[in-house]
Amino acid sequence: MEKKRREHIQPGAGQRPEEAGALGNKSGPRAVPEPGIRPGIRVSPKAGPAPDKRMRPKERTDRAKKKAVEAYKGLLQLLFPLRCPVCDDIVRPSGEKICLECLGRLQLLTPPWCMKCGKKLAQEGEFCGDCQRREHLFTRGRALYSYESAAPSIYRFKYGGRREYAEAFGEQMAEYLGDFIRTVRPEALIPIPLHRKRLRARGYNQARLLARALGRRTGVPVCADFLVRVKNTLPLKYENPKERQNNLKKAFNIARNDVKLKRVVVIDDIYTTGSTMDEAAETLRGAGVEEVYFIALASGTGV
Repeated sequence: MEKKRREHIQPGAGQRPEEAGALGNKSGPRAVPEPGIRPGIRVSPKAGPAPDKRMRPKERTDRAKKKAVEAYKGLLQLLFPLRCPVCDDIVRPSGEKICLECLGRLQLLTPPWCMKCGKKLAQEGEFCGDCQRREHLFTRGRALYSYESAAPSIYRFKYGGRREYAEAFGEQMAEYLGDFIRTVRPEALIPIPLHRKRLRARGYNQARLLARALGRRTGVPVCADFLVRVKNTLPLKYENPKERQNNLKKAFNIARNDVKLKRVVVIDDIYTTGSTMDEAAETLRGAGVEEVYFIALASGTGV
């Protein structure tokens, strides 16, 4: 009975016409469907296996954290848009750290520069007049901008509460002084510290912000609490080199005797006579540091 019942079933019964034509054609070769694919279902040749939607708990957590950080940054940019360190207006276009039209206003220090302190030389030579007359205690240093072009920006950065400038400055330091840092191969970046009274009044240390921004881009650790300022020195900008040297005498101390470093780069905002760097270098060398380099955001011209 079962055999007779099958004989009465017409080809293509219960199927779509195109399926019946394909399977009921006695003259052509019979199409053999691929395993796992029903006959008559068109599959794109580029289609691959369905993605595995199963994720490990750690992967889900990491992805959620990343999205949360991106959303937080976007909210901060919306509520507190970055200001250009050159013109102090909201950065245009959005997403940049310095307005594109303002980039040329910050003058990068280019050769010839002093082989000791990195100051721009007025004429060809190896050392500036200051480094010829005076023996410095640091190993070598470089600066990013000429002080004349960057002075208004640095003033707002230090005294105007423009902490966000540090990201733009740190990015430029990494781009233009990165080769110098890689050549030195420092074990740590050490910012010039502020005395606790001045830090409390200002709210932040601009050198520490620079060091952290630079460290994130170069991968060099920042030892922000290694060197401390124990003497609340008077402002140095109106003093001559000898007065600065006396003012800074024993201004620094080592706060981390458990950390041993041999080669460091000291970070500061301005290099002028070198008195601050010399005093810091003397303190660091007394703690066993053998090579003390420095990077400053800006410096004047050496003659």
